[in-house]
Amino acid sequence: MTVVIDSDFNPVPSLAREVEVTVAVNADAGRSPSALAVFVADEGALPEGLPGDLDREALAAVGFTGKKGQTLALPGTPVRVLVGVGSGLSTAAAVRDAVAALTRAAKESEALVVPLGDAVSAGAEPLAAAQAATEGAILSRYRYDALTSDPKTVQLTSLTIVVDEADEEQADLGVERGLVLARTASLARDLANTPPRHLSAVKFAEIARELGPRFGLEVEVFDREALIELGCGGLLGVNAGSVEEPRMVKLRFSPEGSGGDAPHLALVGKGIMYDSGGISLKPSNAMHAAMKLDMMGAAAVFSAMTALRELGAQTAVTGWLMCTDNMPSGSATKLGDVLTIRGGTTVEVKNTDAEGRLVMADGLVLATEEARRPDAIVDIATLTGAAMAALGTRSAAMLANDDAVAAQLEAAAETTDETIWRLPLDHRYRDQLKSSVADLSNIGGQYAGAILAALFLNEFVDELPWGHLDIAGTMQAESDDLWRSTGSTGFGARLLAEFATGFEAPKR
Repeated sequence: MTVVIDSDFNPVPSLAREVEVTVAVNADAGRSPSALAVFVADEGALPEGLPGDLDREALAAVGFTGKKGQTLALPGTPVRVLVGVGSGLSTAAAVRDAVAALTRAAKESEALVVPLGDAVSAGAEPLAAAQAATEGAILSRYRYDALTSDPKTVQLTSLTIVVDEADEEQADLGVERGLVLARTASLARDLANTPPRHLSAVKFAEIARELGPRFGLEVEVFDREALIELGCGGLLGVNAGSVEEPRMVKLRFSPEGSGGDAPHLALVGKGIMYDSGGISLKPSNAMHAAMKLDMMGAAAVFSAMTALRELGAQTAVTGWLMCTDNMPSGSATKLGDVLTIRGGTTVEVKNTDAEGRLVMADGLVLATEEARRPDAIVDIATLTGAAMAALGTRSAAMLANDDAVAAQLEAAAETTDETIWRLPLDHRYRDQLKSSVADLSNIGGQYAGAILAALFLNEFVDELPWGHLDIAGTMQAESDDLWRSTGSTGFGARLLAEFATGFEAPKR
């Protein structure tokens, strides 16, 4: 079969888009706006600068009460967009949501002005508020249009953030961080949204090799022969049914001037470029079409690591991207086959659609074998439908064998508003992973699927402090919603960047 793919195709168009973000102490500074935000709470006096005949009664008559997320555009030049903020803008998350609502309402506007004085007065830190505003504007305007012949989205080119003079310096720092983290999430979205025909494991590895040095990363790529030599039987076993070659990508970030004394963190990402389910074929429904997103874990790790140098991270980070597709064919791994993971653990495959844990096992073992052992390991994977069934599409599951790692992940999740919820790593379910012919089975019983998957991975971390993020439910948005755009959410990229930047080695 011959498929024509444009040689000029760029799977990461977000990197070529630039938004000029300016901090000003005067709303008239910077580029002339086409839309100006007016934040309105659901109680109290209306903000200054509105037409004199406009009061709450008049606004209520057209359905605007100041409820969070409501918007109302007032005609004029520039257009004033009323944005409901409910009880107010006292947190960075509230600012991010409000600016996202503004950006969506002003979808034809290229230049926006956002006043943040009230947010800071209400308790939001200037740095965090400016960072959140930058992220909210850029991420809400995101569209994956790399394969669209006539893109309709009006690109945001200018954002002016207005603050009091005393807050200008901190707001500038917030904008710098916001630009980096918005780019980080957009890059992860680009990679996950790219169709599998356009982004194989080989192509992903090429992108990592090309882009990594640009962001201060050392990149090493392992092909099939190298994986055979390493004994990565999980990754090779999942790849057995595919005509596409597997790849493992090792990324390394070393903070400048650390002298080898920096804390060492390992990140492992699941990179199933397309998951058909293998011999345990998935049903032909909407879920099947979304399985290009099954590499979101690897996309999140790679994208997060591109942010570390600019964020000033003082953590040494090693990333492992475990990449292949999972396809049925005459050579595919069959039910009942036994695979040997790096390090010698044997696994009976009872379901080929529980493949993510197999490729992750190889990566986890390799992470533990580093000459300088990591102080902690965190893996991220679109791993189980059980996590989605338990927590829905807004919160990812987190399991951990170490409370300090769990607490740091929770703190990063709160900062980024990428919500996680800790589930118990309940070892009473461990016996369900027993096999009569191998050391382990790759699935357990009918219930507690997210816990069982984590217990499986726990077998390969050699008792190092470890956290696991199951992002199966949060990997995509089925419709636009504030700063989440239809398609891949990029979930985990900003979270991991924040986590790695502030990482402190657990005491052992």
